[in-house]
Amino acid sequence: MLLDNLALFIRIVEKGGLAVAGRDLGLSPATVTERLNTLESYYGATLLKRTTRAIHITEEGRLLLDGAKRLLAEANDLECRLKQGVDQISGPIRLSAPLDLGRNRLTPIIDAFLTVYPQVSIDLILNDGYMDMVSEGIDFAIRYGNLASSSLKVKKIASTRRLVCAAPSYLEKYGTPQTPYELERHNCLIMRFGQNLDNEWSFSMDDRVVKIPVQGNRIANDGEQVRHWCLAGYGIAYKADLDVEADIAEGKLIPLLAPYLNVPSQLQIIYPQSNTMPRRVRMLIDYIADQITV
Repeated sequence: MLLDNLALFIRIVEKGGLAVAGRDLGLSPATVTERLNTLESYYGATLLKRTTRAIHITEEGRLLLDGAKRLLAEANDLECRLKQGVDQISGPIRLSAPLDLGRNRLTPIIDAFLTVYPQVSIDLILNDGYMDMVSEGIDFAIRYGNLASSSLKVKKIASTRRLVCAAPSYLEKYGTPQTPYELERHNCLIMRFGQNLDNEWSFSMDDRVVKIPVQGNRIANDGEQVRHWCLAGYGIAYKADLDVEADIAEGKLIPLLAPYLNVPSQLQIIYPQSNTMPRRVRMLIDYIADQITV
């Protein structure tokens, strides 16, 4: 009965009133009031201040609200595990990742996860631009850069850096830049992030970070397209090491300006703040963090 009353309390707060919560659950106003009074008596605290027009949650009520959500999520998770088997993980997961990283590094990890948990369904959105995770219903996203937001939680999974690179054919034709400043006379392949162009590349020079403006005749909002242009010898690219390390190992791309590339970055998993993250989502986040290495 306690769990039922906690669920009712959560519904009252979410709906903003006792009557509307009661209608949702098929309960009379008197029953809703009685069960709320029972809950307040059980905890010995006033959880809601009620007037004829509105309700206002107390500090004790906020504390209980957070705890109740966690408790009900764990109880639901336990029920599913008991009914479907301890190792049975099922349900949908919606995630977003950069195009290049998603296609070349993330999809094999997801395939391996689904082999172990076939009852999970994955909705993978590959996008190099910004997405509103809440409105798009995204459980979590993988992104480069030091992202900070009061509305998002962050799990850092790898330290990375961006590399300047070009195909041997480009360097044979146009020469190899020896300093970052020489990039100004080269054809640079530029990424677009939404309305912003990534046309200032960061380098470590004289113990400080210097941004060098670059330009070129190819711009794309797709990181993998930029990589393909680079492989084809159309210009110089500024790519995350995870995206081009295999190409460099195979000699398809040549790293450039290594002494100036000490500007660190992060590969992170970001997700909306929630005390009720499904177990399947937590498991995939942890699995990806374990599998992606630099």
